Amino acid sequence: MSASDRRTPPGAATEPTGTRLHKGITGTLLFVFILGDVLGAGVYALTGVLAADAGGLMWAPIVLALGMALLTAASYAELVTKYPRAGGAAVFAQRAYRRPMISFLVGFSMLAAGIVSVAGLTVAFSGDYLSTFVDVPVALAAPVFLLLLALLNARGIRESVTSNLVMTIIEVTGLVVVVVVVAVALGRGDGDLSRVTELPEGTSLGTAVLAAALIAFYSFVGFETSANVAEEVQDVTRVYPRALFGSLVVTGVVYVLVALAAAAMMPPADLAGSSSPLLDVVQTAGVGVPTWAFSLVALVAVANGALLTSIMSSRLVYGMAEERLLPRVFARVLPRRRTPWVAIAATTALSAALAMVGTLEMLAETVVLLLLLVFISTNLAVLVLRRDAVAHRHFRAPTVLPVLGLVSCLVLLAQQTWQVWALGLALLGAGVLLHLLTRGSAAAPRTEPDGAASGTSR
Repeated sequence: MSASDRRTPPGAATEPTGTRLHKGITGTLLFVFILGDVLGAGVYALTGVLAADAGGLMWAPIVLALGMALLTAASYAELVTKYPRAGGAAVFAQRAYRRPMISFLVGFSMLAAGIVSVAGLTVAFSGDYLSTFVDVPVALAAPVFLLLLALLNARGIRESVTSNLVMTIIEVTGLVVVVVVVAVALGRGDGDLSRVTELPEGTSLGTAVLAAALIAFYSFVGFETSANVAEEVQDVTRVYPRALFGSLVVTGVVYVLVALAAAAMMPPADLAGSSSPLLDVVQTAGVGVPTWAFSLVALVAVANGALLTSIMSSRLVYGMAEERLLPRVFARVLPRRRTPWVAIAATTALSAALAMVGTLEMLAETVVLLLLLVFISTNLAVLVLRRDAVAHRHFRAPTVLPVLGLVSCLVLLAQQTWQVWALGLALLGAGVLLHLLTRGSAAAPRTEPDGAASGTSR
C-alpha cells in the first residue's frame, strides 16, 4: 500500500486545514479509540454463537472476517485521509455520487445503525450485567446511563477518548485473563487442544466457516466510527492508517487467541448453549477468578462501546448538517468546548426512546445489514473518487483492495435472512421520507433573526 497518492503534486501539504472542531486526538488515542470500539461487548457474548456455527474451528471464521474487514478498512484509510471531515461515509458518498438521495441514505444507514447500537448496548447495560450489583429497572437505568454518556460526550472529544483509554484497558485485560487462565489449566493437563479443529456434526468446512463469518464480521465492525472523528485527529494523514490497521490486527489476534482458548477448555456443544461463554470458560479453568470481576468487565465493555458509538452518531449528524443533508441547527457547537451539542442531544434522545421500547434481539440484526450497505458505498466511492485530486498527501490503497472489499460485502449480504432485509428496507424507507422532508424545508423561503448565523453556537 502506498502512503500517498501518486497524482498529488510534489510539495503538496501533508495536513488539510480549516475546521471548527478541536484537534484533540493523538495517534495513540485514535488507536485506542478504534480498538475500544471494535473490542466491544460482542466478544463476551458471541463466542457461544460462533461455537454453534463452526464448533471448535470457530477461530477460522474470525480470520476470514478479519481479512474482509481489512479490505474495507483500506478504503476508509484512503478516503478519511483524503477528505478528513466529520460525517464519514455520508461525505464520501456525496463527493462520489453527487446524488443527495444516495448521500442521505448512506448517512442515514450509518446513523440508524449507530443509534440502534447505542440503544441495544444501553438495554444490555441496564439488564443482567447491572443486576449483578444492583437491581434497577431498565426504565430508570437506561436514561441515567445515556445522560451520563451525553455529558461526557459534550464535555469534549479528548475527555471522551481518554475515558475510552481506561475502559479499553479494562476490557482487554479481561480477554487476556481468559487466555492466561486457560493456558494455566492446559499446563496442568486439563482441557483438550484437539477440539480446536472439530466441526459441528453434519457440517462441511466451507459451510461452517462461511456461516460463522457473518457473526465474526459483526465482531469487527466499529472501525468505521473513527471516520467521523477524523476532523479532530492530529496529523491525520500519517496516524490514521497506522491506527486503523494496527487496531484491527490486534483485535484479530486477541479474538483468535480467545477462540482457541475457549474451544480447548470446553466442548463446543457446551459453549453453544451458554449466554456467558467466557465466564463459563474461566470458571471451568478453575483458577479462582471471581464471578463478579467478569461481570464488572462486561459492564465496562458495554459502556465503552456505547460511549464510542454515541460519539460517532453525534459527529455523523454534525457532518451531515455541515453538508446540508440535515438542518443546519445540528451543526451548532458549544462555544468553549467546541463539541456538537445539538447533535449529541438529538442522538441521545432517540437512543433513549429505542431503549425504552425495543429489545437487543429485535434491533441488533439490522445493524450488520445497514453497515454492509455503507461499506459497499464506501468501497465504490474509492474507485469513483480516484479522479479527484486534492492539495495534500494522503493514503492510497491498491485498486484490487476496494474491489475485493465489494465482493466480500456482497457475500455477507447473501447470508442475511429475508426478515432482516424486510426490517432494513423499512428503515431505509423512513430515511427516504426524512430526506424528502429535509429538501422541502430547505427549498422553502425562510428568514433568519438578526445576528443568527448558520452553524454558529448557541
